[in-house]
Amino acid sequence: MTDLPARRLLLVHAHPDDESINNGATMARYAAEGARVTLVTCTLGEEGEVIPPELAHLAPDKEDGLGAHRIGELAAAMKELGVADHRFLGGPGRFRDSGMMGVPQNRRPGAFWNTPVDEAAPYLVEVIRSVRPQVLITYDPHGGYGHPDHIQAHRVAMRAADLAAEPAFRRDLGSPHTIAKIYWNRVPRSVAEAGFARLRAANVEFPGVAHIDDIPGVVDDAEITAEIDGAAYTAHKAAAMRAHATQIAVDGPFFALSNDLGQPLFTTEYYQLVRGLPGVPAGRREHDLFAGTVHGTGGTDGPAGTTTQEAV
Repeated sequence: MTDLPARRLLLVHAHPDDESINNGATMARYAAEGARVTLVTCTLGEEGEVIPPELAHLAPDKEDGLGAHRIGELAAAMKELGVADHRFLGGPGRFRDSGMMGVPQNRRPGAFWNTPVDEAAPYLVEVIRSVRPQVLITYDPHGGYGHPDHIQAHRVAMRAADLAAEPAFRRDLGSPHTIAKIYWNRVPRSVAEAGFARLRAANVEFPGVAHIDDIPGVVDDAEITAEIDGAAYTAHKAAAMRAHATQIAVDGPFFALSNDLGQPLFTTEYYQLVRGLPGVPAGRREHDLFAGTVHGTGGTDGPAGTTTQEAV
């Protein structure tokens, strides 16, 4: 593995655009610093709503061409972030967007939500054993806000992390590798509240303002263990979000999804360490997700240390 960069970050997301909204500044920063940033997206986002009227024909109830279009949007977004390694779980279209919770699309054959975790996880195991990341970022068990594909992405990511470290599991997928640190996407409540206060005071043209509960992963400030200052990469994150034009409208430091409700665009991004050893003393926040890891090209192939919180 001598050809691997010293620092390797893996992100697992449900749909194209999730990565730019949640982690765009983090991805741009680490890519610029020379880390290998690998994004795995679990679906093409075929069930998304379409914002631009001229692209309405792509919608799933019309031509059903949105997924193919979003492959191009994701590639354009990754170019803005400087990320060269972006993949779809099992290849483009292996798993289909499941739609929102409770809709018939949840049970469609091939829908990500309708796929057994142990059927999907080996595709990610192969990526983990190839890339050998020290750090993994994904969602919490609720998927941030309850979307079935986000919940499933969490389950698959956590399961794959376990299986990738298991010496007896599928050696045809590569040599075992233990991920040293696993983080969940978070937003501290105080930051979300301040962001919405700025939005209400600003002169933006969105028809309405979203609610704080619409932001995935909002938690009490005390649960935040890491914050990544991405201010230097504000333009990169905004440009990546604009690249997802079917899904996102950006207006300065704010944006809206297809519901036209404004939200703050965060350039400091926050995380909760849920597996592995923190790189700073207790009670302090990390400012580098790799803090405390072995930066050698071999990664961490033994036990990853203690677990601060396990997936449920």
